[in-house]
Amino acid sequence: MLKEFKEFINKGNVVDMAVGIIIGTAFGAIIKSLVGDVIMPPIGVLLGNVDFSNLFITIKGDAFNTLAEAQKAGAVTLNYGVFINTLVNFLIVAFAMFIVVKAINKMKKKKEEAPAEPTTKPCPFCFSEINIKAKKCPHCTSNVE
Repeated sequence: MLKEFKEFINKGNVVDMAVGIIIGTAFGAIIKSLVGDVIMPPIGVLLGNVDFSNLFITIKGDAFNTLAEAQKAGAVTLNYGVFINTLVNFLIVAFAMFIVVKAINKMKKKKEEAPAEPTTKPCPFCFSEINIKAKKCPHCTSNVE
């Protein structure tokens, strides 16, 4: 069983998947920072100094000034500002993945479109298409080497 486990772990696609997950996690952290620290603050300023992470509605409990205060007091809140940040995160990640997949598909398409080796050639005497390996034309019986 240990031998089978070693073979499973050493397969290329398992290692590739692990690397992809690690890079994806790091990419997610970068996008979260980009949205929370770079994109949303200017949008909040443009909308009248709104802090999206602090937008919430108290469903049950007293009124609070910040989401942290409401959560500390145990109030039930609807955190639509956090949802907006998460939605922007998703859109950026989805767009980035779209660009990556589009680039990969473009590379695959170029690779597939490589011209195939010719299998025929014209006979220099009768101009019929003949096999590229032919030494005599089957149409006019001329030597075509």
